[in-house]
Amino acid sequence: MGNPQKSELGDKIAIVTGAASGIGWNVAMALARKGAKVVLSDLNEKDGRAIEAETGGLFVRADLSRRADCAGLVDEAMRRFGKVDILVNNAGFQHVSPIERFSEDMWNQMISVMLTAPFLLTRYVWPSMKAQGRGRIVNVASIHGLVASPCKPAYITAKHGLLGFTKAAALEGGAHGITVNAICPAYVRTPLVDNQIADQAKSLGIPAEDVISKVMLGPAAIKHLIEPGEVAEMVLYLCSDAARSVTGASWTIDLGWTSQ
Repeated sequence: MGNPQKSELGDKIAIVTGAASGIGWNVAMALARKGAKVVLSDLNEKDGRAIEAETGGLFVRADLSRRADCAGLVDEAMRRFGKVDILVNNAGFQHVSPIERFSEDMWNQMISVMLTAPFLLTRYVWPSMKAQGRGRIVNVASIHGLVASPCKPAYITAKHGLLGFTKAAALEGGAHGITVNAICPAYVRTPLVDNQIADQAKSLGIPAEDVISKVMLGPAAIKHLIEPGEVAEMVLYLCSDAARSVTGASWTIDLGWTSQ
């Protein structure tokens, strides 16, 4: 017997950015398990090709700081599959040291990848979704789209902007069956966060376990890192028919951070 959950996404084409690791990898795998054909984008071609083989999807290497690569990603999805039903804007990164927090190059790179690229990709998939009368756009933001922390000005600006864009796009998409939502997780157990732990331990002169307990989980009510699969489950819900009335929302998975 077939899996009724899988059939819901069985005819859907999804683009997932930052798909080679962490949250993006888990989102791509979750969508594929539900039957979607996933177009995977990342700079990491080796791991991207591995998940392409694992999911039966399509890997497209793209530098999302480049407008041409954003357009090329959607063009390739349309060429291969003729439509796009789901867009998950997940690609991102954080600065590697406090010294770089006011770097103009770092600012430009972060805004390009985490704010301009979601706008461009949304713009490029919009005609396909509008023609179908259905679309699901999920922007993976951050708890730092809602609150600020020191030493992250570009990252926080990009994520705050992404939430504003989510709301504006939701208002425009509603008449066409296109929903646009954001997910705001606190610290997720990913390679990116693992690197931050080591960097912050070195720069602050404290043990790695203190970075987790006192810095990353200090404001949280629940004292553990979030697993990337938890974010993927939220993406699945927002892409489903059950969420057809949900749009313009910022969904927190923040361990109670914003309850204070």
